[in-house]
Amino acid sequence: MLEVIIKIHIIQYLIIFYKTIPPINQLLIKQLIIYEILIHTNINQIKMEVIISKDKQELGKKAAEKGASLIRKAILENGEANIIVATGASQFEMLTELVKEDIDWSKVTAFHLDEYIGIPDTHPASFRKYLKERFATIVPLKKFNYVNGDIDPKEECERLKKLINNISIDVTFLGIGENSHIAFNDPPADFETKEPYLVVQLDAACRQQQLGEGWFSTIDDVPMQAISMSVSQIMKSKAIICSVPDERKAKAIKKTVDSPVSPMVPSSILKEHKATWLYLDKSSASLL
Repeated sequence: MLEVIIKIHIIQYLIIFYKTIPPINQLLIKQLIIYEILIHTNINQIKMEVIISKDKQELGKKAAEKGASLIRKAILENGEANIIVATGASQFEMLTELVKEDIDWSKVTAFHLDEYIGIPDTHPASFRKYLKERFATIVPLKKFNYVNGDIDPKEECERLKKLINNISIDVTFLGIGENSHIAFNDPPADFETKEPYLVVQLDAACRQQQLGEGWFSTIDDVPMQAISMSVSQIMKSKAIICSVPDERKAKAIKKTVDSPVSPMVPSSILKEHKATWLYLDKSSASLL
């Protein structure tokens, strides 16, 4: 407890100190304030590191560099790496930079985070299409295990379970939704299930986000269900790289950092993970 109090006092001193030095480094001050919040919230240990960038391009580069270093470390130590890859607008810049990294991709096996039920992989909103175009066909992976959303979903969950059950995941690349979801685990998220993949109902906020990002023409076109990796499976990852740009995510980020861990704020559980890096830009960090 004494160590925690000392950390808080040091951070408070640094905040005051940096405010007196022109030009004021607002990003650095904000980052120190976040660490102070996290120390109070997680009184025993800071487990989530928050990195704020000036824009989404810088965010993507920093997140990709960190993720790549972790992948290379896994290959060096184990001769291979297993990763999980996310989709959505939040991952554009990170994936653009990740495929440029010097990685022996032939030693990397990738798993797919989630997929809509009932749409083919030719649909513009298909996450399989997204990942093939932006990642899996650009780097020579050992294997990519896609989630197939247009076959029987329960059978697909069982198939994926057999693939991932005995695999140690080195790095998970993740985003956070406007409703604070991780993968398609909308609030209230199931924190208890041990199944690695499950069928989930998409809530109104989640479906509206997919429409707002331009993946669908009308709200009626947005599927009601998806196959999603579970929260417990995500939390098994050795490391999590979470990229969250844009002002529309600011409320979700504030809840993630400030609120107690709760199924009503699914992303809040990342504060309990042993090695999570949360990458923000000025816009997504604007309410902190």
